[in-house]
Amino acid sequence: MIRPLFNWRTGLSIIAIAIVIGTVFYSQFLARKIALEERQKVAQWVEAGKLLVNDTTGISDKLVSIIISENRTVPIIETDEKGHITQFINLDSASVAQDSNYTQGKLKEFSKQNDPIVWVDPRDSTRTNHYYYGHTSLLNQVRNYPVVQLLIVSLFIIITIAALTTSFKSSQNQVWAGMAKETAHQLGTPLSSLQGWVEMLKDNPDNEKIVVEMDKDVGRLKLVSDRFGKIGSTPHLEEHDVVAQVASMIEYIRKRAPGRVIFSLDTGGASSILAHISPPLFDWVIENLLKNALDAMEGKGSIAVQVKEQEAEVIIDVTDSGKGISRQNISKVFKPGFTTKKRGWGLGLSLSKRIIAQYHKGQLFVKQSELNKGTTFRIVLKK
Repeated sequence: MIRPLFNWRTGLSIIAIAIVIGTVFYSQFLARKIALEERQKVAQWVEAGKLLVNDTTGISDKLVSIIISENRTVPIIETDEKGHITQFINLDSASVAQDSNYTQGKLKEFSKQNDPIVWVDPRDSTRTNHYYYGHTSLLNQVRNYPVVQLLIVSLFIIITIAALTTSFKSSQNQVWAGMAKETAHQLGTPLSSLQGWVEMLKDNPDNEKIVVEMDKDVGRLKLVSDRFGKIGSTPHLEEHDVVAQVASMIEYIRKRAPGRVIFSLDTGGASSILAHISPPLFDWVIENLLKNALDAMEGKGSIAVQVKEQEAEVIIDVTDSGKGISRQNISKVFKPGFTTKKRGWGLGLSLSKRIIAQYHKGQLFVKQSELNKGTTFRIVLKK
C-alpha cells in the first residue's frame, strides 16, 4: 500500500509555518516603513528646532512650533560636540527624576538602535549636535508581532492536534468496545448450544470423562465471552484477594506450558493482599502477561511473578527470561496491531493496558527489558 507523503499533522505544520513566515516578512516591511517615517520625523524636528532658534524674522515661528509639538512619541536625546547631553524629549520624567544615570543609559540604548542625526552649525563647523532617538512603542509592537502570532498559531495547532487526537482515540475506543461486545454477542448462541449438548452427554455415564473436560472448555468460553462483554462498560470493582487471583492464573497457564518453564510467585510472605478489581478483567490481564512471557521463550526458562503491597498501592511484576524487547519497540508494545510474533493480532497488551488504565485507574508499563535476558511488566493498582 502506498502511504501519503503528508498526513494532517504535516499539513497543519506547513500552514502554520507559511502564516508565520508571511507575518514575519510583512511585519518587517511595516517596521522598516515606520522606522523610516520616524527618522524623517526626527530630522524635521531637528531642522524645525534650529530654524526656530536662528530665524529672527518670526515668520516661521508658528509653523515650526507646530512641527516641534507634534512629536510626542519618538524619544530624542541631543548631545553637543563633546558628547554632553544638552536636552531630551519624550523620556519618562519620573525615571529621569529618580535616577541620575537614566538619560545616559537611554543614550547608550538609542545609539545601538539607530544612527544619530548630525547637525552642523553653518556659522561654526566646529559646533555640532548629535540627535539620538529610540524606537516608539508602535515600532516595538510591530517588531514583536511575529513572536506573538507564532505563539498564538502554535497554541492553536497544539489545541487542534489535542482535540483531533482525543476524538480519534474516542472513536478508536468505541470501535474496540463495539467489536468486543459483538464478539461476546456472537459467542452467546453457540455457547448456549454447547451447554445443551454437554447436559445431554451427562445422561450417559460412559461420557463422564469427556463431559468433565468439555464442561471445562465451555466454562472457559463463557469466561472469554464475559470478558469481552465487559469491554466498553464500566465494571463494578470489588475488593478481592490479588494473591489468590494471580495464583489461580499462574496455575492455569502452568498446566498449558512446556515442562521446562519454571513458574514462581513471591508475595513477600503475605497470604492475602486486597485491592479493588474486576476479577474477570484482571484475570485477563494476568493471563495475557503470562502468555506473552511464554511466547518470549523458546520452550524453556522462568516466569517470576512478584506481588507486593505498599501503603497506597499494590504492585505486580511479571518477569520472564525470554528474548527481551528492543529499545525501539518498547514504546510500541501497547499499540493495537503491533506484534513480533508470526501469528496473532497484537491486541493482548493493548487491551490489558486499557483494562488497567481505564477500568482500574492504574498503570501497566514495561519496567525493564534487555535483549536475550528478559522483560519485566509492572502493574500498579491503587488501594
